[in-house]
Amino acid sequence: MASTSAIPSSRTDADGALSPLDRVVRWLDHMPSPALACEISPHGVAAARGAKHRVALEAHAFEALPAGAVLPSPVEPNIIYPDAVRQALQRVLTSVAGHDAGTVLVIPDQVVRVFLLPFDNFPHRAEEAIPLLRWRLKKSVPFDVDDTVVSYAVQDSAPKPTESGALLAAGGVQVLTAVARQRIVRQYEELLESVGRSAGVVLSSTLAALPLVDDTHPSLLARLCGRTLTTVIVRRGVLAVYRCTEMPAGADALAPQSLLDEIYPASAYYHDTWGEPVAQARLAGFGGRYEEFREVVERELSCKAAPLSASAVLEERPVGEARATIDRDFDALVGWMLYREE
Repeated sequence: MASTSAIPSSRTDADGALSPLDRVVRWLDHMPSPALACEISPHGVAAARGAKHRVALEAHAFEALPAGAVLPSPVEPNIIYPDAVRQALQRVLTSVAGHDAGTVLVIPDQVVRVFLLPFDNFPHRAEEAIPLLRWRLKKSVPFDVDDTVVSYAVQDSAPKPTESGALLAAGGVQVLTAVARQRIVRQYEELLESVGRSAGVVLSSTLAALPLVDDTHPSLLARLCGRTLTTVIVRRGVLAVYRCTEMPAGADALAPQSLLDEIYPASAYYHDTWGEPVAQARLAGFGGRYEEFREVVERELSCKAAPLSASAVLEERPVGEARATIDRDFDALVGWMLYREE
């Protein structure tokens, strides 16, 4: 396992003080907190430098990539035009300046497979936990589990309903597990290294954006990047549902019913499992068709929907110009700035 990788977490803190969403990106006993972050995605390269004492982007830059330069896959090579990606990465990092060698590297959701695995008992030591997780995932991933970066966070299981309909705390634990093929992750890390930077933290795009979701009440995030839809439901510090699906079209041509076909089953599963409905929805990546999708989601899920930038998490913080950039190309990087604040 590359020593700089953190996809997304390794273990819980001994005192349990951190919520699971905080723990999602903690690496072993602590995690570096670089102020500089970059994201490599199929449509472009983004970089941002955070302020030292507040959640704001002191500088940010984005450069589009040629079509086909990056083709995310958990199995096949991702970087098709390395020179084009390297040059764009060099320009955006130069634009945001900053002298720290350590950088947060955000990679596409398709590269990192995320699972919620139930256990009656789970080892406390990472040396015992990682082989157990690899064994559980052996038939669930399309690659050799021995050639993987595996990390995890232990969180509460869903409550169990009684005959009267009341909910009781479930026994055992649920382990949020992220796994990626090591050689694919290294493609992204090597690009960063080729421009004189090192990846202090590596995590997938939607996991980086999660701090923007207010989880005081059960919240659904539907985040579209190109044709990839990632659906997440969080509740009071627990990641309860995670789905990453290839859609038939991107935001410009996607039928609203196709979106509902993905998020409604996730919402229904959450309701059945946790005994409560989704209370709000956040949408990202729908561009000029946001209002069209918002109306459909509100009608079908019977809850309010809003853009990710409308999160109450940001209302409490002096985000500077960050809010204006979230709905464009920087939601994952702004989310990382919130992780740094914790």
